[in-house]
Amino acid sequence: MVRPHGSMELQPRFVYDAERHHQLIHEAESLPSIVVSSAAAANAVMLGAGYFNPLHGYMNLADALSVAESLRTVDGLFWPVPIVNMVEDTSAIEGASRIALRDPNVEGNPVLAIMDVQAIETVSEEQMDTMVQQVFGTLDEKHPGVATFRSAGRQLISGPIEVLNFSYFQSDFPDTFRTAVEIRNEFAERGWSKVVAFQTRNPMHRAHEELCKMALEAVDADGVLIHMLLGKLKPGDIPATVRDAAIRKMVELYFPSNTVMVTGYGFDMLYAGPREAVLHAVFRQNCGCSHLIVGRDHAGVGDYYGAFDAQTIFDEKVPEGALEIEIFRADHTAYSKKLNKVVMMRDVPDHTKEDFILLSGTKVREMLGDGIAPPPEFSRPEVAQILMDYYQSL
Repeated sequence: MVRPHGSMELQPRFVYDAERHHQLIHEAESLPSIVVSSAAAANAVMLGAGYFNPLHGYMNLADALSVAESLRTVDGLFWPVPIVNMVEDTSAIEGASRIALRDPNVEGNPVLAIMDVQAIETVSEEQMDTMVQQVFGTLDEKHPGVATFRSAGRQLISGPIEVLNFSYFQSDFPDTFRTAVEIRNEFAERGWSKVVAFQTRNPMHRAHEELCKMALEAVDADGVLIHMLLGKLKPGDIPATVRDAAIRKMVELYFPSNTVMVTGYGFDMLYAGPREAVLHAVFRQNCGCSHLIVGRDHAGVGDYYGAFDAQTIFDEKVPEGALEIEIFRADHTAYSKKLNKVVMMRDVPDHTKEDFILLSGTKVREMLGDGIAPPPEFSRPEVAQILMDYYQSL
């Protein structure tokens, strides 16, 4: 199995020792506290779960800017996006060297983590623009990731954290949420050493299913990790519970047994295209995956990124040897009427557009909302049924 990024072993920030955990819960009651943004809470969950190994906490301003501009921390660690805790107002924790971070996504704002405050710095407008432009490739406020990043505040609190729970992810998705530690352990139990990761924030149609099977065969892997985002999305995206049900049904009926693990991780979508693809690679390596499928417009939104920018960034910005995980580069995948199977378009240069079954996302949503199943070449009927039930319930 591949090593974690940046260290020989995973260093999750979750406090597994029961006695220490109890002490910290008790200590938190007397500490100054602050309710963090959803994005900062998701960063804490990812740090706790070992996904953001070898980071120990939130970056300071120098590291955040360095990562944005050069994909390296000041000390030289390769990292693709700033992992920060930005808030609007720090008056509640003024002068404190140790604070409790409260969860904005759980009723009553329980303590999510305890933090040693190393610095509180004000992010200037120019510094904010630098980070936004470098990470998202645009300053356009209509970009959902840009809007979220800018809305958190300008006070950047940095320092190491100890994580006390996994927010709502463990309770809302008990069968699906897994830490990087748990995923590595399960790979070892299954005897999997070569694993392909498939990232998704959507239900999977036939093309996605076949893409996983193509990658599995092409790299001669032991299995596929279908790893879905469980956190906040933009309006209109399909909720995680529906996605989870649809993906599990597809795997149950259409994959050979013991070739797929369906899991999820607790993070809010950035919609940062190429930079987010690299982050996906980093934390899939931390899970123990040897390969990550990077497809067309991976982690993109709207027309902000070129179709294959998320692949070329690995050639242009990721230095040789910075990551052990390898990228499986996928093209647009669709059902060929000529060949009666799903193919990657680049593999069939003799085809025209008419030779494929192609449906836009808008068209599929319309059909599902009207109770019409997309053709079986596009979506498995059992998956379509789950999605139809959801759209008709709206």
